[in-house]
Amino acid sequence: MTSPTADTLPRRQTYAQRFLRQPRRWLLLWILLTPFFCCGMSLLVYLVFPPSAVNIVVLGTDGRANEGFLSRTDSIMVVGVKPSQLRLSLFSIPRDIFIEVPDYGSQRINTINMLGEQKQAGTGPELVMKSISQDFGLQLNRYIRLDFKGFVQLVDSVGGITVDVEHTIIDDQYPTEDGGVQYVKFEMGVQQMDGERALIYARTRHADDDYHRAARQQQVISALLAKLVNPLRWPAALAVLRSSVDTNLTLLDMYAMVVPALVNRGRYETLVVDRDYIKGTGEGHAVPDYEKLQPWLKDRFVQK
Repeated sequence: MTSPTADTLPRRQTYAQRFLRQPRRWLLLWILLTPFFCCGMSLLVYLVFPPSAVNIVVLGTDGRANEGFLSRTDSIMVVGVKPSQLRLSLFSIPRDIFIEVPDYGSQRINTINMLGEQKQAGTGPELVMKSISQDFGLQLNRYIRLDFKGFVQLVDSVGGITVDVEHTIIDDQYPTEDGGVQYVKFEMGVQQMDGERALIYARTRHADDDYHRAARQQQVISALLAKLVNPLRWPAALAVLRSSVDTNLTLLDMYAMVVPALVNRGRYETLVVDRDYIKGTGEGHAVPDYEKLQPWLKDRFVQK
């Protein structure tokens, strides 16, 4: 009896030979159209069966070499992804804002990660998520935490980013690794930045204030997401995420982000908790005006 494998192999070879005998222009057309067809089918599946919405906390720590993640957070941002609406939103909380922290009371938000790490290594992001969730009413269980080195490597892994600097920035007291300061300047206009340059742009604040710095950090994240929509850049970025970035993101979370990031291409809905969304306390602390923030957050982020 003839085996199925022996019977089907010549047939498969015949199909392949017929395909290869097609005129070159048809072969070229097939090669060009196949990726578009696959992308189109993937987009159709995404739109018909969209992934679940997710909120992701992005923490940029100010830890230097050998400090690990036992450090304060220089940047705190929540990324809201709503695949069914093709929406991606960025919400930034400046580091000097005070919020209520479980078991710790009112604390400056940039100290929460360190409080968690001091109690038990690796629990800083969990305490940050619990605090933001409790105070702002957001559902949080995903995070990305990276230090200066991880940020620089991630930006460099995608070939740098393109940023439109809205006005000239001069800082003659930018902190250096050795505890000193240096002079930095950014001219107004669209420019390419590598990881080191993007880090300086995201951190400098002596030319304005923390609110403007939070807005620049949103610019940098938007530019990074714009680069990451290209699948060819994913292997290098994933290598950095595995080696230099602490995260509990899943492949499904990343899949959920891709289409909204591609569709909006850097034109995301953004909000910074600035003076318009802050009220003071008797102790002189700046705290968020939750009632004023809630309508914007409720429309763009998954609620508890």
